[in-house]
Amino acid sequence: MRSIWNGAISFGLVSIPIKLVNATENHSISFRQIHLADGGRIRYRKVCEIDEQEVSAGEIGKAYEEADGSMIPITDEDLGSLPLPTAKTIEIVAFVPASSIDPLQMDAAYYLCANGVPAAKPYTLLREALKRSQKVALAKYALRGRERLGMLRVVDDVIAMHGLLWPDEIRSPEGVAPEAEVTVRDAELDLADALMDTLGEVDMDSLHDDYREAVEELIAAKADGRTPEPAAADDSGGKVIDLIAALESSVRAAKEARGEEPEAKEAAGAPVAEVTSLSGRRKSGGTGAKKKATAATKKKAAAKKPASGRAPAKKTAARSTAKKTTKSAAKRTTAKADPKPAAKKASPRKRASA
Repeated sequence: MRSIWNGAISFGLVSIPIKLVNATENHSISFRQIHLADGGRIRYRKVCEIDEQEVSAGEIGKAYEEADGSMIPITDEDLGSLPLPTAKTIEIVAFVPASSIDPLQMDAAYYLCANGVPAAKPYTLLREALKRSQKVALAKYALRGRERLGMLRVVDDVIAMHGLLWPDEIRSPEGVAPEAEVTVRDAELDLADALMDTLGEVDMDSLHDDYREAVEELIAAKADGRTPEPAAADDSGGKVIDLIAALESSVRAAKEARGEEPEAKEAAGAPVAEVTSLSGRRKSGGTGAKKKATAATKKKAAAKKPASGRAPAKKTAARSTAKKTTKSAAKRTTAKADPKPAAKKASPRKRASA
């Protein structure tokens, strides 16, 4: 690996010559700007505002712009003459527990390589001291024209350095947290713990950039003159906002993905809340009701359907008998309810006895 900075680690009275190399690399795919009309590449050219002439990198220097727009030229010699003890030295200022470093301060990562055979012994001494103390070293160093803060720690058999942001570069999180008062129940916390336990650990080497791979496949397809296949649309629809249901469903899905058996209550058929699509629930509910209504109607129709050719005659006779029975019952009911006919029949008997 090519070094980007040469200097030394200052460890008390011990000086360790080192080389600084990048510990990370960028795999993101970069694009160029083109003219849509003819595909020509769009380039940025550095042009002087005064004479409107394009200038090369050797003709470009630094300057500080004041509020009124005037420029104060600053040369590399000016910066090099500043009393900066960390210009070529990584100066360790303290050894602290790793937990005392806020992860928000983490920046770029580098490997520190021992520069030459004489540096091997003090390099190994610092590495083993960091291992045994289980601490990290806070250091100050200068890189690319500015002084920076760093953290030294051991990675395998190498001393790595993480660039750190200065404490005053970390913004306060004031106003970011939810303002509404929220109460979290123990049942929700238990489900969250169960989900965390079910997901378990992951092999970091198995993680990869799916989006970058998709972009590479897209570029390869276009280069071969093929039409890339469109990605499947996620038609999940609106979700019922139920935290318990979401947690239970997540735990169940995680177990299925890991090939684990469901819990006893799930296997016994205990009802478990699910996150259901609103649109899907309406559709499924309406369809089920229609199916049940159709089935009931078919059963009634089948019961009324005649089994043979004589059935209509039997139906007619039954209807006639029912009508006669109804009329007779109506007459008897009328006779009992109305006393006037009985009074008319009694009057001739009285005349006869007279």
